[in-house]
Amino acid sequence: MTSSTAADLPLPGWAYVPGEPADSEPDHETLGHAKALVPAQFFGFVPTRHPALRYGMALNDAGYFWESQQVLEAVWAAAPQGGRERILLRACIRVANANLKLRMRKPNAAARLWGEALAEINDLLSRRSAAGGDGFADRFQAASLVKLLKTRLAQPTLSKADWIALGSIT
Repeated sequence: MTSSTAADLPLPGWAYVPGEPADSEPDHETLGHAKALVPAQFFGFVPTRHPALRYGMALNDAGYFWESQQVLEAVWAAAPQGGRERILLRACIRVANANLKLRMRKPNAAARLWGEALAEINDLLSRRSAAGGDGFADRFQAASLVKLLKTRLAQPTLSKADWIALGSIT
């Protein structure tokens, strides 16, 4: 599968939610196609337009939170060690996981994960970015995510409707 076909990747047949009996197994076949797009290693940075990265973000925004984590973790594993993209990807993975916890009616777990994501983003913002870089961390609007996370964390109660879309931030 070439990177040009990533836009044609279908959404999984169902959104997997651990502990729910409806579809007890994730749609590994669909996710496998996206993970196959990830190279063994990215050199220098993770390109903003990499198809697996974009697909992982789109999965989150379509409500496939567990699936988003799986694809973003594959991208994270290939990202350069110690790089800004790894920090940002960890934050995005935590946001997707928090969204999943909200769906599972575990708002305290979601708040904890958002707090961890906020710490990751603050770490990212403290590091120097490449001016005009084409990396995911160079193009992502991290300050917007900080604002959104702080707003959610300030809410007295959280519900399933409070999940965070990542695609609108990039």
